[in-house]
Formats: sequence, C-alpha cells, structure tokens
Amino acid sequence: MRKLLELQADRIEQVLSLHNQTARVTGGTVTPRWISFQVLPAMGAKISHIKNLHEEIAAALDISSCRVSRRGAAIAVEVPRDDPQPVRFLPLLRQVQQDPTQPYPPITATLGLAEDGSPLLIRLPSPNVAHILVAGTTGSGKTVLLQTIILSLAMSNQPDALSLVLIDPKGSAFSYFEDLPHLARPIITALYETTETLQSLVHLMERRTAPKPKPVVLVIDELADILLIGGQPVHCALTRLTQRGREAGIHIIAATQKPTTAVLGSLVKANFPVRLVGKVMSIEDARVATGWSGSGAERLLGQGDFLAVAEGRVTRFQVAHVTPREIRERVAEMPPAASISIPANTPARIRPISPVLTLPSPPPPTHIDTDRTLAQQLTNSHLWPDRYTTGEESYRWGWLSEVCRFLFRRELEGTWDRQTRQVIALAESISTTTATRAPGEGPRGGAVELRE
Repeated sequence: MRKLLELQADRIEQVLSLHNQTARVTGGTVTPRWISFQVLPAMGAKISHIKNLHEEIAAALDISSCRVSRRGAAIAVEVPRDDPQPVRFLPLLRQVQQDPTQPYPPITATLGLAEDGSPLLIRLPSPNVAHILVAGTTGSGKTVLLQTIILSLAMSNQPDALSLVLIDPKGSAFSYFEDLPHLARPIITALYETTETLQSLVHLMERRTAPKPKPVVLVIDELADILLIGGQPVHCALTRLTQRGREAGIHIIAATQKPTTAVLGSLVKANFPVRLVGKVMSIEDARVATGWSGSGAERLLGQGDFLAVAEGRVTRFQVAHVTPREIRERVAEMPPAASISIPANTPARIRPISPVLTLPSPPPPTHIDTDRTLAQQLTNSHLWPDRYTTGEESYRWGWLSEVCRFLFRRELEGTWDRQTRQVIALAESISTTTATRAPGEGPRGGAVELRE
C-alpha cells in the first residue's frame, strides 16, 4: 500500500508540473472507500486551474474519475481505492457512544466516516441544522442513509424522549421499523394519511408553547413524489413545518432525487439549511442539489459516497451501512413504549381510517352533547383531504377523522388525560352498529364523490 501511495503522489505532482502548476503532495488520508492526497500549491497558483485538471489526474492514475476540491490553503485530490471497504454502522455507533472524552448528545444521528477518517455526527436541534434534505440518483444510497439516521436516533434516545413519524410512499424503505417503539403512529404509505399527518403536525406546532417540547422527527422518502401527487394541501403544510417547526421541536428529514425549485417550491427548498448529497448525473444537478458550484458531486462513487453541505462547508463522507437483519434485531431488542392507562377493550393507538373499512354509525346528538366543548371540536372542523364522502355520510367521516387527529396530537404530546379517555370511550360506545363499504362504492352502493 505504501508503494502505491508514493507512486500515485509522484504522478499527481508530474501532471501538475506538466501544466505549469507548481505544487507538492504533503500527505493524505486513507479511508475505507477512497484516498485523499493533500496537495500544497505554490503561492499565487491558480486554484481553479488545478481543480480543472481532474480528468488529467484520473488518466495518469488509471482510474475512472477523481474529485479535486480546496480544503483551506491546500488542495484535496480524492482517489477511489482498488479494494473499497464498507463502513459498519453498529461498531461505529458503539465507538462514538463509548468515547470518554465527549458524551453523545441527544437527538443526534451518526452518519458515517468523514473525509479525515473521523465519525460524522449531526445534531438536529442545532440552529444551523433544524431540517435536512437528502438528494442523489437511484443507487446513490439515499434509502440506506435514511435507515441509518432512523436507527441511530432510535438507539440513542428513549421512546419517551423522541417521537418518529415515517412517511414511506414505496412501502419498502422503512418497513423494517414497523415495530419501533418510537413511532407516534404506524408507518404511513397512503397519500390521504400523509396529508392528514402533515396537517396534524401543523396543529401540534401551533399548540406547543413549552420551552423544551418533546422532539418529533418526521422522515420522508420520495419527497418530490409526495408534493406532486398531494398538491397544495401537502405543499402548504410542509412549507409551514419547515418555516416554524424547529421552535416547536419538529424536525424534517426528506429525500428526493433532484431538489429543484420547480418541484419543491422556493420556500420549502430555502428552509433546508443542511444538504446530504450523493452521486448525481451532471454538473448542473450537482449545483442544484448542493447549492454550490464546483462541489464535485457528479464525480462521487455512489453506494453511500456523500457530501454534507452545512455552515458554508462541504464535507465528504461515507455512509455507515446497516443491513435489514441488523435493523430487525435492534428494533426487537428495544423495550416497548410505556403503556397508557385506558379503558378495557380499547386500542391504544387508532390507525388513520382507510377508504375501505367497517365504520361505526354516527353518534346520536344526545351522546355528543355530553361534552359540548369536545363535541364542537370534533364536529365543526373540516374533513380530511382526499376523503370519500356522500351526503349524510359526511357527518360520520368528519367525526371519525377528528377523533383520530385528536388522539394523534395527544399521543405526540405525551398527554393521555381524562378528556382523551372520554373520547376513546365515546368512540367505543357507538361501535355497536356498523356500515360496510366496498371499494368504489358509496355507503349505500351509489356513486362515490372524492371530496377535494
């Protein structure tokens, strides 16, 4: 290995000399995926000229590509290794958590190994972080990075100190976390559930006044797909969460292939101060994803090779890899969430209502009037978006929608008081008669109207 490093250093110096750029290789770092040579240019050398020689350097080293970037007063020439090694997440997390010199901070995720070989961590409550946007093409490692972040947060924080909300349109990226005790509700895959969840989080944000509320981390896969299909309700809710969510303890981690303003919108894009960018297809895509010119994201290796753009700096890192089996084993080892004292025969968590369900009949007015304030909250609100309603059924749907929304907010806030138990008991008391609806049919077999 030492002879190979010396040979590559000599060739880098020769290429620079042939192009009238006086520079010397003064050292470097060997990481599991690449080798970073530190090149010190002569005083007055044109940095831009040296960065433009990346193709010539790659040809001299007989490699497919290399990345050249400035690092302080020096130039970093990053060359892929012939024998790349993966970065294992679990050993890396144990190493960080057992470091006696620095305690592991709360609500912090371990991402992987940085370009200098040190662990790279990101703390979500930091004013310079708040929300994270993950970008990269298919095969860049976005899903693995999201899985690493979720497991890192879950293993480092107890369920009573952190709530997770996972939105997975594909239904496969987060399926290994379905039994995670930190989940505020089951993993969300349907669009109508996504819309309701974002609006519920907005309501939670508006109601929170405590100085240090319980953190809620919302993780979204395929953000662009959700925005395109969900339309204005999803876009408005997401915009408000990215603008004001940090003060209420709500943080968003979202992944998309190409974070263009045309898809995400200018306000959503501007409120993601941290970018984690994997391999992209072109120089223009690299500029859009990182917000920087000349970041070199188009020359990344893929499969977990990422750039972290934060606080005006660009840091290359290798994502720590965790296998599906390791995720299932760690989730199974976690203690369940604290049980809640609720009436017998009542589910502790009510799932969002799907379009095909057996539904309880609407409560008689005499039952609703038993708690007039609560009745007004449950019946006078708007229906969920994308909800099937026809005539007299709208009352039933509105009531049940607000019951689920009310319970979801209470669960996120960690408050399960007398009023909450009354709502559950009321829902149970009206479940004696049901009405069944088949797919594509109304409550009486008629045409179904999609309420916008």
